[in-house]
Amino acid sequence: MTVTETTVGETADGGADREADITTLEAIERRVLWLATAAIDHANRVRPNPSGLKVGGHQATSASMTSIMTALWFHTLTAADRVSVKPHASPVLHAINHLLGRLDAAHLSTLRAFGGLQSYPSRLKDPDPVDYSTGSVGIGATAPIWGAVARRYVDAHFGGAGTGRQYALIGDAELDEGACWEALQDPSVAGLGEVVWIVDLNRQSLDRVVPANSTDRLRAMFEAAGWQVLTLKYGSLLRELFTRPGGDALRVRFDTMGNQEYQRLLRCPAASLRERLPGTGTLSRPIAQLIAGLDDDTLYTAVRNLGGHDMPALLDAYARIDDNRPTVILAYTVKGHGLVTEGHPQNHSSLLTADQMRDLAARLGTDLDAPWAPFAPGSAEEQLCAVRAGRLRRPDVHEARRPALPADLGRTPVGTGNTQQALGRTLLDLTRKAPEAARRIVTVSPDVSSSTNLGGWLNKVGIWSPTEGQDWFADDAETILHWREHPAGQHVELGIAETNLVGLIGELGTTWSRWGQTLLPIGVLYDPFVNRALEPWSFGIYAGGQSILVGTPSGVTLASEGGAHQSVTTPSLGIEQPGCVAHEPAFAIDTEWCLLAVLAQLGRPDGQSAYLRLSTRPVDQRLAAVPKDPAARERRRSQALAGAYALRRTHSPTLTIAAMGATIPEAPAAADRLNALGQRTDVICITSADLLFRALRSRNGQDDAPSWVLQQVFPADRATPLITLVDGHPHTLAFLGAVNNVPIATLGVTRFGQSGSLQDVYRHHGLDADTVVAAGLDLC
Repeated sequence: MTVTETTVGETADGGADREADITTLEAIERRVLWLATAAIDHANRVRPNPSGLKVGGHQATSASMTSIMTALWFHTLTAADRVSVKPHASPVLHAINHLLGRLDAAHLSTLRAFGGLQSYPSRLKDPDPVDYSTGSVGIGATAPIWGAVARRYVDAHFGGAGTGRQYALIGDAELDEGACWEALQDPSVAGLGEVVWIVDLNRQSLDRVVPANSTDRLRAMFEAAGWQVLTLKYGSLLRELFTRPGGDALRVRFDTMGNQEYQRLLRCPAASLRERLPGTGTLSRPIAQLIAGLDDDTLYTAVRNLGGHDMPALLDAYARIDDNRPTVILAYTVKGHGLVTEGHPQNHSSLLTADQMRDLAARLGTDLDAPWAPFAPGSAEEQLCAVRAGRLRRPDVHEARRPALPADLGRTPVGTGNTQQALGRTLLDLTRKAPEAARRIVTVSPDVSSSTNLGGWLNKVGIWSPTEGQDWFADDAETILHWREHPAGQHVELGIAETNLVGLIGELGTTWSRWGQTLLPIGVLYDPFVNRALEPWSFGIYAGGQSILVGTPSGVTLASEGGAHQSVTTPSLGIEQPGCVAHEPAFAIDTEWCLLAVLAQLGRPDGQSAYLRLSTRPVDQRLAAVPKDPAARERRRSQALAGAYALRRTHSPTLTIAAMGATIPEAPAAADRLNALGQRTDVICITSADLLFRALRSRNGQDDAPSWVLQQVFPADRATPLITLVDGHPHTLAFLGAVNNVPIATLGVTRFGQSGSLQDVYRHHGLDADTVVAAGLDLC
């Protein structure tokens, strides 16, 4: 037993005012439990369900969080605080919002209905206030960490972001997710004193009682990361029993009891409880003597009297939060607390019957036939709800100012270069040509800044840090990358954890809606690891975070890096990701145009995220043949931003090659040879398979995206057999055959790569000009 465990909840002031407050809070807690349980009951038992499919909901999981959330919302939270609620406790959040006047009663009957309350808290889809979308386990836990960084960044650069704690309400099983520990170990997190995690330690997962008691291990891991750890294990009744004769033995018994044995006690009637609780060791006699003096109701209550359900203990813990370092509160709870299903090993998705709901209503002082009835007018509960609603009311967020971005920087690259270099060059150009927009850009990388060509940008804007740091290598003439850490810096460097990167850019991408300050976040990582980051990034987009993810370098074009660093599936991921536009430019000018266009889409209600897949392959920029005429240049830019443009046209073509990204040099080389063989060949440069796919669906009446680019780039009167070429899986561009219903040969990567020269690797995967020529001859 730690010192923390013995003190939290044991220093309560016993004054009459506090007792009255506790009584009112407990009454509100009972109403919250009822509303959450009834909302799930209505969704499953009352609302018609013609399909017969399971609706679901989590009465037991919601019940374990009711005390924690009631104490937080109706006593401790301020308007500046934000809370991420664990997914399965969403009914509790909606119940609390209803009592605070933020959600009309009519919505409580719409849980999991189409257009109604979402299954899990959603910032964008729920009608009541939700600070963080949750649902993907582990991401809701870490989101407040990155929200804290985003708030500090906004406040350091623009001011007005205020203060406030960032709470995460987490199930103990959620801590199995690696994302939680990746976030904890990042060096920047230990200084975030506004971060508070409250762990619902009910010791059950979806299928079973967690067999091992891991609290000591969890405590040690949090303490090692520099967190304050507060443990709420026992409630007021148990702590009072521990002071009686035999109480020490009872405490040792509970401390050493396994999770499964404890859960079994929760299912025992009083007679069986008196038999089982003392155990069989030397402690059994004093325990038996102690509980012999308790009536059945007291004994029954004492066994389930844990700190996570004890109002005095919860309020004391919240009062002891140290705002100088992150805090975790390990709150012992009972899954299903207050329901007939409490403690049952399979209660995760269990639902109360109609009779059980009626019994619950009677016990909680409510009415099953009028489930949403309000508190009595003038009651202490109604008054406290009104007071807390006023204190939690936030000022309206003013409309975010969006910086003006140029569409074209006016430069035409020459010589040899690659798209990865173009990223860094465009960012630097913006600091000169659009300084207000550049001021809003924040880049993030997981320890790959220099290897992804951000060095010049970093030297220009510096590294963001809450405090000024000293660059010990500033006077070293051989040090090219200057690591200047200061509050005005615009690059955030994280450790090697892609989940952290996308979590942070997702929260940086919400600042326009939280504090009325637009940021333009760009996360840069090696493209092979986009897959690792995809799920949390996707969830961040779902939650309203608008950001740009840059995967670079990419594909088997990495050649000598070998198969471990060669991405295959990422080009098609850009097509499949909702809320995101994907580009894979071939030339530096295309990269500039695409980057400027997607930056302009960030920080707005109708905005979207973007994925850019870039390459380190040196390409002769003269191949782009950028028109010199201003109107023709603008036409090229518009087509590039719509998904494709014609790089070469021939008279009466018999074949078309459509290439994307790094493979573009092979296309004109193969076309020259095919032309010499009598096959007149057009060459199309694909900049976005994503936008072309949308255009095709729109032409077929399945989307509302613009489709004009198909007629301009793939006109019906130039329809020929088609070869597609991409440094990725060939199905990425396979849909292009359907534009004009022509024969198609899809070339790309379908195997893990290996090391070698670019020539050898391309030949191995069939990306070389020889393979393109052979495919063209086969088609013709």
